[in-house]
Amino acid sequence: MAIALTCDVTRFTPPAQAGQHRLNACGPTMQHFRVAPTPGVSVHRAPRASRAAVRPSFRPQPERLISGDPTYKTWAQDAARGETVKTGVWEATPGETHSIKGEFFEFCHILSGVIELTPEGGEPVVYRAGDSFVVKPGYVGVWKTVETVRKICLTVS
Repeated sequence: MAIALTCDVTRFTPPAQAGQHRLNACGPTMQHFRVAPTPGVSVHRAPRASRAAVRPSFRPQPERLISGDPTYKTWAQDAARGETVKTGVWEATPGETHSIKGEFFEFCHILSGVIELTPEGGEPVVYRAGDSFVVKPGYVGVWKTVETVRKICLTVS
């Protein structure tokens, strides 16, 4: 199976061909590339979120809060390369915050809920269960959790 990443801020695009998935990315740099599985690499299941290392609920930094009273919860799944690559499940209750990504990439796949991302100077984009996207280093915008959201995330710094 090949994965095609199209870097624009739009909703998940249906596969262009059988066995191909299209993901969207947020960020100023536009790229297009394909990722194919590596022969000989085995895939294992990550532990269920209920068995992963759970970080206690926390709230956004006060200076980033725009509206609401969101709480966050993280289930850390795995880390590699000196903690520069991390995977897990993240959950947020409704609210609106300033999103500033800094120097890391984040791949997200929405498991449940609805969010709206508005890049600085751009138009809002709604993501819901089943949608995937990438937020690139330097992203600045607004993250609005419309309905409690749970996502799988992979960060690379």
